[in-house]
Amino acid sequence: MKYLDEFQDPGLARRLLDEIRATVTRPWALMEVCGGQTHTIIRHGIDQLLPDNVELIHGPGCPVCVTPLEVIDKALEIAARPDVIFCSFGDMLRVPGSDRDLFQVRSHGGDVRVVYSPLDALKIAQQNPHRQVVFFGIGFETTAPPNAMTVHQARKLGIPNFSLLVSHVRVPPAIEAIMQSPSCRVQAFLAAGHVCSVMGIREYPELAERFRVPIVVTGFEPLDILEGIRRTVRQLERGEHTVDNAYPRAVRPEGNPAAQAKLADVFEVTDRAWRGIGTIPASGWRLSERYRDYDAEYRFSVEGLTTREPAACRSGEVLQGLIKPHECEAFGTTCTPRTPLGATMVSSEGACAAYYLYRRLGTPPTPQEASPVA
Repeated sequence: MKYLDEFQDPGLARRLLDEIRATVTRPWALMEVCGGQTHTIIRHGIDQLLPDNVELIHGPGCPVCVTPLEVIDKALEIAARPDVIFCSFGDMLRVPGSDRDLFQVRSHGGDVRVVYSPLDALKIAQQNPHRQVVFFGIGFETTAPPNAMTVHQARKLGIPNFSLLVSHVRVPPAIEAIMQSPSCRVQAFLAAGHVCSVMGIREYPELAERFRVPIVVTGFEPLDILEGIRRTVRQLERGEHTVDNAYPRAVRPEGNPAAQAKLADVFEVTDRAWRGIGTIPASGWRLSERYRDYDAEYRFSVEGLTTREPAACRSGEVLQGLIKPHECEAFGTTCTPRTPLGATMVSSEGACAAYYLYRRLGTPPTPQEASPVA
C-alpha cells in the first residue's frame, strides 16, 4: 500500500538506526508531541532500538487525555438530560469523569451515540428537530476544521437544535509551556505532521529560536519517526536549532489556507485548561461571538460542578513527560483499559494505553525480541 509498506521497511530502518548511532556523541532528550507517534514508537520498539543516550519523552499529544476533567463532567451532565442526544467519537465514552463516564450515562438511560464525523451529529439533529443534539468537539488543530465547518453548516441551514461542546487545544502554546517549566528536560521536538498539514509551520521558527531547540516536523510510520530522530540528532550535535520539515509529502510550509480561514471565522483563540497540566494561555479555541448560539456551554446551564481527580492517578506527570507510564504505581494493577483511572489509559492515543497494549512493563526486550518494525 502506497505510503505504508515502504515506510515500514526493516532494511531502511536499520540503516537509519546505524546513522543515528554514528551521529550521537552525547545524551539527548527528544519529545514527540503527538500521541499517534507515541503509539508507533512503542508498538515498534523504536525507543528501545535507539542508542542508550537518545531518550524519547512522551508529550501531551493526546487530545482525549488533555481534555480537562471539568469539561468531561459538563459533558456527562448534558448527556444525562432526557431531551439531549449526545454524540461523540468512541474513545471519549470510557474517559472517566469525577464519578462516571459516558458509557455509564448511557446505561442509565442517556441517549449517547458514537458517530464518525460531526456531520453525522448534524444529520441526527435534522432528523430529530424536537431534541437537542450536542457533539463533543475535542482535539488539536487536526479535528478543529471539520468541527468548525459543521457549526458553519448548522448556521447556514438554520438547524437550531445542534450545538458543540468545545475543548479544542493548540500545539505551539503547549510547546512554549513545556519549555518554560522548571522541570523541563526536553532538548528538541518531533512536531506532529498532521497538525502542520493544517496550520503550516509558521508558528514554530520563533519557538525554535527563543528556546534554542530543533523542531522537526515528523510523520507517523516507523521510517518517518526514525528520519525525524535522525534529523533532530544531527541538529543537536551541530548546535543548530531550526525548523525542519521531514514530512513534505503531507505538509506544506503554509499549511491549508482554506481550513485556516474556516477556523478564523468560527473560532477565536482563548486560554484553555489541559488535564493534568493546568491552564495554558492562548492554547485553545472557543466559538466566536458570531456562532455563540451553537456553543453547548452557553446553551446549557452546567455550573457549580465539583471535580475530583483520582489521587492514585499520575497521568498529569505522564502528560508532562516527567515519568513513563510504567513508573506509575497504579499502572496495570488498579488502572487498566477496563478500569481506567485516567484518560491516558483509555484513549487510543494515550501513552499509558500504548504501554499496556504493547506490554511495555518496564523491562527491555532481549536482542532477539527487538525488531525495527513489527
